[in-house]
Amino acid sequence: MSLSRLIAPAALGAALVAGQQAGNLKPEQHPSLSISECTKFGGCTQEAKEVTIEQNWRWVHKVGPPSNCYTGNEWDQTVCPDPVTCASNCAVGAASTEYTSTYGVQASDDELKLGFVTQGPYSRNVGSRNYLMDNESTYKMFKLKNKEFAFDVDVSKLPCGLNGALYFVAMEADGGLKGGNKAGAKYGTGYCDAQCPHDLKFINGEANVKNWTPKGKDVGIGHYGACCPEMDIWEANSISTAYTAHSCSVTTHTRCEGVDCGDNPDHRFDGMCDKNGCDMQTFRLGNRQFFGKGSSFEIDTDKKVTVVTQFITDDGTDSGALKEIRRHYIQGGKTIQTPPAKVGSGTFDSITKDFCEAEVGLFKDKTNFLEKGGLSSMDKAMEHGMVLVLSLWDDHDANMLWLDSNYPTSQDPSTPGVARGTCATSSGKPDDVETNAASSSVTFSDIRFGEIGSTHGATPGPSPGPSPGPSPGPSPSGCPGGSLSACIGLCPSDAKAFKACVAECTKRCSSDVVV
Repeated sequence: MSLSRLIAPAALGAALVAGQQAGNLKPEQHPSLSISECTKFGGCTQEAKEVTIEQNWRWVHKVGPPSNCYTGNEWDQTVCPDPVTCASNCAVGAASTEYTSTYGVQASDDELKLGFVTQGPYSRNVGSRNYLMDNESTYKMFKLKNKEFAFDVDVSKLPCGLNGALYFVAMEADGGLKGGNKAGAKYGTGYCDAQCPHDLKFINGEANVKNWTPKGKDVGIGHYGACCPEMDIWEANSISTAYTAHSCSVTTHTRCEGVDCGDNPDHRFDGMCDKNGCDMQTFRLGNRQFFGKGSSFEIDTDKKVTVVTQFITDDGTDSGALKEIRRHYIQGGKTIQTPPAKVGSGTFDSITKDFCEAEVGLFKDKTNFLEKGGLSSMDKAMEHGMVLVLSLWDDHDANMLWLDSNYPTSQDPSTPGVARGTCATSSGKPDDVETNAASSSVTFSDIRFGEIGSTHGATPGPSPGPSPGPSPGPSPSGCPGGSLSACIGLCPSDAKAFKACVAECTKRCSSDVVV
């Protein structure tokens, strides 16, 4: 549930919003960020990349003499009477030193630190949303089927109500350079997610001024939203964490209006996308000692942790159908598996079709992940390619209670799926956290991706599925991963090498072959 947050200026000349025209008052200078691509036989190779900040955080100024097109929570109607006129009259400002001084974004080598509240020279900024670039003007597109994605994260400075998120969305590589949009990915345009957000100032190169409605002192929503599939690899603070797949009936960035956006409260489950998502959240699934602050938890959020997510296909190839999303962690030199949870009649430790069916059956929260395409929708989005998002935000809609407290608050906490963390239901109010937790931050580092088992050494392959009965006996001696399917899941994607690897797996896991 990655909800976008827009920030308005505290003074003229620093409106942190965006427009269709590209500003030219100064050169855009993206912060540098190194990532690594890995293979099992060649190791990891570092690549120099950069990040850009979402257009909504930038100053939108009039073309020509620079003055605000948007102030507080309202558009200047003299230059923005309609979507097309506003787009031609307003430019999205470039940023350089502002990344640190205004937005609180600090990059160093392979590390990206996002500050929560930053008092800039002209304005007070809250949070940020940033995208990984492939080059100066194009987003890097990740195709993660039959791959794994890993990173280190420090959430020790994130209290109740905050969310340090790392996730993928099916944006376009160029940021939507169409309809006269002259800004594009370089300036952080083209965002979408499964919440179909309405708070985007510009969609498809046009200003979202139609029916613009202020929603708080520095937030507003427009008539249109922007929908696309979303894979939340990591949504967390120091109290709770979840990883969640959100399916959509569309494959990539799509502008929506009306019922198609799935707006709350009446049409949440009627839109293009599954807003709840199929989530693996250990606290919500009953394990209260897996994740939290202190040594009594299996993962101690006072310390940095490595997060490894694997995208398993049905035949162990890059072109196979996505069938499972698995997760393990590394902390203090120890590999920590996602703990199995009993959901309905089965036991699960990963996101699969069976798990998603069992979870919605248990929680009865109307989640329509499967109806909107399920893992097949995520498969199509990954074939298209997805953009990496790194953000820090607070929640004006639900105070982040869906992540770290009891939610919905009207239900008994003992009801399955309601309890999600130990934060009080009174916590997370933006005014409170922005005042009392202003110095909060999240740090992401050492981003790696590649063949399964390549980012941090050999890792377990896919699970055999739900296990309502007793666990199986010992694995065949010398069989990597413990089963034939697991062994094949560890094979490289190269066709020739894959064929040889499958033959070796068949030989070494012979007792697992059914004839």
